[in-house]
Amino acid sequence: MAEARRPLMAGNWKMNLNHFEANLLVQKLAAGLTEQQLTDVEVAVLPPFTDLRTVQTAVDGDKLQIVYGAQDVSQHKSGAYTGEIAGSMLEKLGCTYVLAGHSERREYHHEGDDVVNAKVKAAFASNLTPILCVGEGLSIREENGHCAHCTSQLEAGLAGLKPEQVKQVVVAYEPVWAIGTGKTATPEDAQEVCGELRARLTEKYGEEVGNAVRILYGGSVKAANIAAIMAKPDVDGALIGGASLDAEEFASIVRFREHVAR
Repeated sequence: MAEARRPLMAGNWKMNLNHFEANLLVQKLAAGLTEQQLTDVEVAVLPPFTDLRTVQTAVDGDKLQIVYGAQDVSQHKSGAYTGEIAGSMLEKLGCTYVLAGHSERREYHHEGDDVVNAKVKAAFASNLTPILCVGEGLSIREENGHCAHCTSQLEAGLAGLKPEQVKQVVVAYEPVWAIGTGKTATPEDAQEVCGELRARLTEKYGEEVGNAVRILYGGSVKAANIAAIMAKPDVDGALIGGASLDAEEFASIVRFREHVAR
């Protein structure tokens, strides 16, 4: 991890927690971290849409050093799209980040690279920072096609963006076979793909952009393995699933510098 890139730990709550539980988790998470720790590491929570107003109130009311965002955004500005949420709505709620192309959206909602790209652009149109997710399934990994697959998803997701926009994007590498399975890609596995992603960014958009973009690892991240993952030069943080639902575990992940890499 380059010192110039501020680490980002983003907790994706997925479809968990009602707004009462969301308020409690945010309060407990903030209480478990010092002001310095929250300065050194950017901490973000990505709750369900129904929790966003509650999280906003908690963060603003107590001036918590935590940012928040949404798990998805519509590619459309407004209109007859029942069940969808526009970027402008998220912007008014004070969101900083929004996920685009999470593996579950790609798999369960059949979102292709064109839709993911449209959502990345929709995020920028509403002053949101997209967290562009890329990753491979087990069959692609076994065929040794994981680097090519992930760099292809990266290029497709960023298509049509200007270099200054790409510089702001957060990229999250999530090997699909390691999400919620208890299996974890080794730190070397994470570095291999994250390094390839950064190399592609540098090749396509220049060294300044390549050096600036933060690349996260996501896939069964927990306090026990975060230090070894963060020791890799091209990993700048984590997209955390289940562990982000436990305030103490999440806070321990944020304090990764206190852990001894095994």
